[in-house]
Amino acid sequence: MSIASLGGVLKIFGGSEPTPEEQTQLAQEVMLMTLARATAADTNIKAIEVEKVREVLQAHTGAEFSTADVRVAANSAIYEKAPLDKYLATSAKKLADADRVDIAQALAEVINADGRVSSREIDFFNKCINALALTPAQLMGLQEED
Repeated sequence: MSIASLGGVLKIFGGSEPTPEEQTQLAQEVMLMTLARATAADTNIKAIEVEKVREVLQAHTGAEFSTADVRVAANSAIYEKAPLDKYLATSAKKLADADRVDIAQALAEVINADGRVSSREIDFFNKCINALALTPAQLMGLQEED
């Protein structure tokens, strides 16, 4: 199944528990969804943002996505059923802390792609971080010693 189909997210949203292999796919799909939606956070999808999403996805997941994959994920009908933050909150419960932090870091890279950050993009980032249930310490890479 193609990651761009978002089948893993839909399965989790339906209440299924992921296998370890599915959990890896889920992390990649959540990153795709989040980064793709970020391109529309300021209502003006720029080509540079789409290209940055493709670049960041490849760097973080090793997978290649076409411009069409990113644009489809950004405007997918999936968001008619529920908003992105609901998908993120549901998926976050199934993701490892490291995956959630990786998604947040990748999102920051994409938001900064065009060299300016709007208030809508900041709001989008904050909503995603809250939905991913990340703490400020996690975002900064601070980990408690065992």
